[in-house]
Amino acid sequence: MASRLLISKRSLLIAGLSLAALPAIGQEAHPVVTTTNGPVRGQTDGGVAVFKGVRYGADTGPRRFQPPVPPTAWTAPADAFAYGAASPQGGAETNQSEDCLFLNVWSPGLDRERRPVMVYIHGGAYSNGSGSSPLYDGTRLARRNDVVVVTVNHRLNLFGYAFLQRIAGDPFRDSGNAGQLDLHLALEWVRDNIAGFGGDPGRVMVFGQSGGGAKIATMMATPAAAGLFHRAATMSGQQVTASGPWNATRRAEAWLDALSLPKDRAAEAATMPVETLLKAAETTDPVLGFGGLYWGPVLDDRTLRRHPFYPDAPSQSAHIPMIIGNTHDETRAFLGGDLANFELTWEDLPGKMTGREMRIDVAPEPVIAAYRQMYPHYSPSDVFFAATTGARSWRGAVIEAEARAASGSPAWVYQLDWRSPINGGRRGAMHTDDIPLALDNVAATGSRAQGPEAQPMADRLSKAFVAMARDGNPNHTGLPAWDRYDLARRQTMIMDEPPRMEDDPRGGERRLFAAIPYVQPGT
Repeated sequence: MASRLLISKRSLLIAGLSLAALPAIGQEAHPVVTTTNGPVRGQTDGGVAVFKGVRYGADTGPRRFQPPVPPTAWTAPADAFAYGAASPQGGAETNQSEDCLFLNVWSPGLDRERRPVMVYIHGGAYSNGSGSSPLYDGTRLARRNDVVVVTVNHRLNLFGYAFLQRIAGDPFRDSGNAGQLDLHLALEWVRDNIAGFGGDPGRVMVFGQSGGGAKIATMMATPAAAGLFHRAATMSGQQVTASGPWNATRRAEAWLDALSLPKDRAAEAATMPVETLLKAAETTDPVLGFGGLYWGPVLDDRTLRRHPFYPDAPSQSAHIPMIIGNTHDETRAFLGGDLANFELTWEDLPGKMTGREMRIDVAPEPVIAAYRQMYPHYSPSDVFFAATTGARSWRGAVIEAEARAASGSPAWVYQLDWRSPINGGRRGAMHTDDIPLALDNVAATGSRAQGPEAQPMADRLSKAFVAMARDGNPNHTGLPAWDRYDLARRQTMIMDEPPRMEDDPRGGERRLFAAIPYVQPGT
């Protein structure tokens, strides 16, 4: 019977029909899969086996600031029915704990099919979020595309990135990249166990948005992550440079000062209450001069020995095909909440385009003049949002794409231009808008992708990601031919209705900012 179902399933795939009505092969109401740590019991949802809150690492509380370790093995099936805790953070996550090394798996078949594996790494910079958002639910992506989907929790903010090496010495030598080491352990779990969930350990794609993409860019230059994934996709998430050891130390010192801990007592932070540590992290960042403390990967000469994409693309991942994406109006997500930014005058504009908003050291007047020449129809508010986007995250994406092209490494670049109709479209194609499209979750709670074009857009982008996971190439029948990015043409897929290819979109902006030294936000 199983073989007949398998044949039927393949026939439907060839015919391009939906798998939604098919029973999941080899699944019971509460399927059990044996992992290297012990058996786990999941549930089924619409023909997809779902395992939530699967432990991949031990409680980090007793080992605060230390590398993760595998959990103590168990023998009785552990229920994997609910999401595990998120890392402690100042965000809106309701379930937080230092015991946070959990992952989630969605699979359309617990068999020997060896499906592509898509591991989504959440955003929230390096400080907030979890793999448990409704936007990241893998049910539709797994069921509609015959792939295995994984999401991950790991240590964030000070718990994952407080650099105490130069203050507290050898016992804390790995503290600046503990959150990255968690991700490595999670990917080792995938390598060792995903075949039992119907996945192919030789076809693992990591993809992530914002901080998730930055974590991926960092792993592409991290020796310990070599071989743990085979394709990559980043969405508005760049990490050109990491924190240098001195800036990271300055931040750790500012944090210790807020804790009233002198340097010779820094080790006491390993036993202080979580709430106290998080409150102290709200102190003003001594490098940026504003906001709470920035946390992120550190050039510690142990885990991370070079900057992710400086001075070039890392050779260790040159063979890995990569999608690099961004949205046209990134900063409308951060700056569009202030309604006054939509009513700016030309007189207001120079005072708004400060280093805090632009993140590079440039006078506003020549930038404004350049934008008025390139886009004479732009309003002052249009220039404000476009210039802040161009100087910040979009530029990081261009730098990474150019570095990949210069090294001959395969990269496909997209720009989301499609605007959600929310707020009359005034927020544009802003940061985060491609999440529900890539994960095929336009109807999920929190999705901004609405209107009759939302699902067709999700079909285009999600199937490109699936194609990348399956074949190492994002081309599929729902898109025009998508060429690899090169320095001669800078080919970019414009994700819009309809989608189209453009050479060097926003080339004037690219040339404008290329003349100004780039500063990775936060580093």
